[in-house]
Amino acid sequence: MSKDRLAFIKQTIQSAKKVSVSELSMQYSVTEETIRRDLDKLEAEGVVTRIHGGAIWNADIQKDNIHFYKRLTENLKEKQAIANKAAGLLEGRNTIITDSSTTVMEALKMIPDGREVTIVTNSTEVFREFQQSSLHIISTGGEFNKKSLSLQGQLAKTNIAKYNVDLALISCRGLSVEKGVLDSNEAEAEIKMRMLKQAGEVALLADHSKFDQTAFVCLIDLKSVNYIVTDQKPGDGWIRYCAENGIQLIY
Repeated sequence: MSKDRLAFIKQTIQSAKKVSVSELSMQYSVTEETIRRDLDKLEAEGVVTRIHGGAIWNADIQKDNIHFYKRLTENLKEKQAIANKAAGLLEGRNTIITDSSTTVMEALKMIPDGREVTIVTNSTEVFREFQQSSLHIISTGGEFNKKSLSLQGQLAKTNIAKYNVDLALISCRGLSVEKGVLDSNEAEAEIKMRMLKQAGEVALLADHSKFDQTAFVCLIDLKSVNYIVTDQKPGDGWIRYCAENGIQLIY
């Protein structure tokens, strides 16, 4: 699929810093014209700079204040695995509220085109990603964070309180039986906490590295989570805890 190829091309260019059209054409078994169109799309995103015969990685993307695209390509296979496993949770959900994480972005791609689903989100990247889709997207509004390509602040929190949704789809930085669901960014955590209050059910998307990890801010008690979707089978202690507390563990 073209979206998957674009993500892998980003990863290739970031690693190599400079690539040629012919090299990418052979690597991904597509025509050079297809690669040129892909590079044009990446240049429009600000990820690469086109040069004669190829492209170079845009060093500005590596700065701390703009790193959403870097996160997008990190652990992509794990994120896609989680997204595939979360697809079943999205069936029959007409209203979903989401954070601005890259894992959640992958999960939203699992919603079949043509379904009438309303997404409330503080992500700004979601508008670019789904501009051609049938999804009805509502922005929270708020202050723009260039680092996470998300909207934050009091306006966002006030607007979120207007909506009641079927499902909250969020990610996190850490999971602890004792401390709950944790995140590292306080401003983003405040938005997520407000989202969780508006949802009938909560689905947490977390790869295996997040289990038994702590972070700065507590988002929610684990017992308030309905689903945990991950990419690998967690330890027996986690399987037992989820079973005892009515949490559906999907892996």
